[in-house]
Amino acid sequence: MDLAALAAAPLSYSFVGATREPGAAVPAGFRSLERAAALGHGDAAWQAVRVGVLGWGVQRGAGLRVRTAGDPSRIREGDVAIVTVPPWPAGLPVRVVYAIDEPDRAGFGYGTLPGHAECGEEAWIAERHGDEVRLVIRAISRPAGVYRLAAPVLRLVQERVTERYLRALGPVAARDGRE
Repeated sequence: MDLAALAAAPLSYSFVGATREPGAAVPAGFRSLERAAALGHGDAAWQAVRVGVLGWGVQRGAGLRVRTAGDPSRIREGDVAIVTVPPWPAGLPVRVVYAIDEPDRAGFGYGTLPGHAECGEEAWIAERHGDEVRLVIRAISRPAGVYRLAAPVLRLVQERVTERYLRALGPVAARDGRE
């Protein structure tokens, strides 16, 4: 897949930005997912998780491969990428639809592009509540096209990959959270 061509491709859904905050309305036929995990405590853990989330660290730490036309160390709105979930051979095209970098909240959401097995949006948002650092994952999606025939399998894969996401930055936060 050509990353430059993906920059002009339309998103495959209409509810852009819905994963940014909890409680978004879920369109008919779509499924929502929200999971969270505490990753550590303190400023060093926060900085490690923030940098990891904003640099594709969650995806790479979960064993996915990411090829992007943007700066791989700093996600920006509009960046396009091909995400590959081994052993799945096909890359999944996505576009970053928003990025957040606030004092106590950092992350991004991406939307699916034509050719992705799913249709919808997924977000990875690190939050700092007092001293605690958490990662929140939200998704609103459904299988796309012919992949609807494999809906139960795709749901299982999404659940398993989400669990890997939640663990991906834990070692970094624990190591860097020691003060």
